This record gives sequence, structure tokens and C-alpha cells, in this order.
Amino acid sequence: MSASIPSSPATRRGAAPRPSAPSRLRYTLTQLGVLALVIVCLVLVDANWARLLEAPALSLNYGGLMVQGVVQNPFSEPYSQYWMDAILLMLESLQIAWIGTVIGALFSFPIGFLAASNVSPRGVVIATRQILNIIRAVPELVLAIAIMLPIFGLGPLAGALAIGVGSIGTLGKLTSEAIEAVPTGPGEATRSSGARTLQTLRWAVTPQILPEVIAFWLYRFEINIRASAILGILGAGGVGSLLAQVFERRDWERIGITLTVIIVVTVIVDQISGAVRHRVISGVPVTGAKAIV
Repeated sequence: MSASIPSSPATRRGAAPRPSAPSRLRYTLTQLGVLALVIVCLVLVDANWARLLEAPALSLNYGGLMVQGVVQNPFSEPYSQYWMDAILLMLESLQIAWIGTVIGALFSFPIGFLAASNVSPRGVVIATRQILNIIRAVPELVLAIAIMLPIFGLGPLAGALAIGVGSIGTLGKLTSEAIEAVPTGPGEATRSSGARTLQTLRWAVTPQILPEVIAFWLYRFEINIRASAILGILGAGGVGSLLAQVFERRDWERIGITLTVIIVVTVIVDQISGAVRHRVISGVPVTGAKAIV
């Protein structure tokens, strides 16, 4: 005779019914809606998608033409002059990006305090944030074409000012968010000791946000390097002006040399800036494998 299995307390009391699985109807409808939106965009953009099939062959062809200039002896004429022109104009682009970043940093830092809700009145915060939104909504290209170039003419000054104004919008917003995220303890302790508002901002808020804000400035500098190269195509100085000329002439060897200089310099600046950001934020120098991340 087989032994009977004793019933558990849950079995004796009656097990609770298993809950039904949640409906996936909303999730499925959302996916279908996103897919339909993508299809509509692909149709309305009216692009010749069949040409994508030609892209691999064309990329290899033009890439080979550009590589021919890069592999030539850089000390022989005329390639030595090609490399020198690209390097000098890339340095000019770095100068444009640096001046634009300095302009953006100087103006965005006080504006960030005006846009922070925890240190400024509500009316000032709303007005300042709307100004920053307007600045961010206007690309550097539009600033250069519509404002800077007509006023200052062709040259690096127009590019630097366009980048500087564009940087104010982004850096001002990031600075205000960093201010709003600071702990309230140091500020309360400073005010309880008799400090005024400006003294509280100077000694309790600024030291907490400064490492993060400096990291924002460095990151924006990297972005401005790329922006300065694009603005140069419009006549705002820098290596972009050279790119416009060589692309117009279809001089693929010089295009390859110029793009190589842009890529190498950008990567070097990115590595240096990343190491500095890490040191500013964490206070520990980057060594070994972390230095190339």
C-alpha cells in the first residue's frame, strides 16, 4: 500500500488563484505605432534608397583615391605643402574652437546661476531658461550665416563668435542643472554663520559644481572643434575652408590628407581632454588602460 502524501497547509486551506498575465496589447500597439511612424518617414523623405546598394563600391573607389595622397612621401613636393596647409588650418580651427569655448564658458557660468531654480527667483529663472532655449534652438551654422558673417565678414572671428554664442545655450543649461543638484547642507551651514547670498554662492555652491562644470567646458571644446571645421566651409576660417576648396576641385589626394589631419588632431585632443576631465572630476590621474578609454 502506497504511503499517502500529506497535504500542505496551503492545499488544505485552498490555494489562491494564479494571477492572470498582464495584457501586452498596449506594448504591441506602441511598437506598431513606432514602426508605422518610421515607415511614413522613410516614404516622405523621398530618398533614392536604391543608391545605397552602390555605396560600398563607391566608398572603396573614393577611399582608395584619398589613400593615395596619404601614403605619398610627406616630405616631397607638392605633398609637403599639402600637409603643411592642412596642419596650419587645423591649428586655426583649434584656435577658433578654443576662443568660442572660452566665450561660452565666461558667459554661461553666471547665466547658469540665473537659470537655477534653487538660487534665483522664479521669474528670473523662467526668463533665463527661455533665452537659453532660443540660443540652443539656433544651430551654429545659422548663427554664422544670418548674424556673424554679415556683421564681421568672412574669417575666423565670425566662426569663433558663432561657436561662442552657441556654446552659451548648452553650457548655461548644464551649469544650472549642476547647481540645482548640489546638496543643501553646505549652503545652510554658510547662511547660518551669517553669510550673504553672494557669499553663499561663492563658498558653498561654486566649489561643489566647479569640477563638473569644468568637465562640461572641456567636452564642449571637443564638440566645438568639429563645429569649427564645418563653419570653415562657409568661409568662417579654419580647415573647413580648405575642405570646401578641395571638394570643389575633386582633389581626392588632398581630401585624404586633410581628413587625416582632422581625424588625428581630433583624436589627440579627445584623449587629452578625457584625461583632464577624469583628473578634474575624480582627482586621480589616468594611467594604463584607462588612459585610452
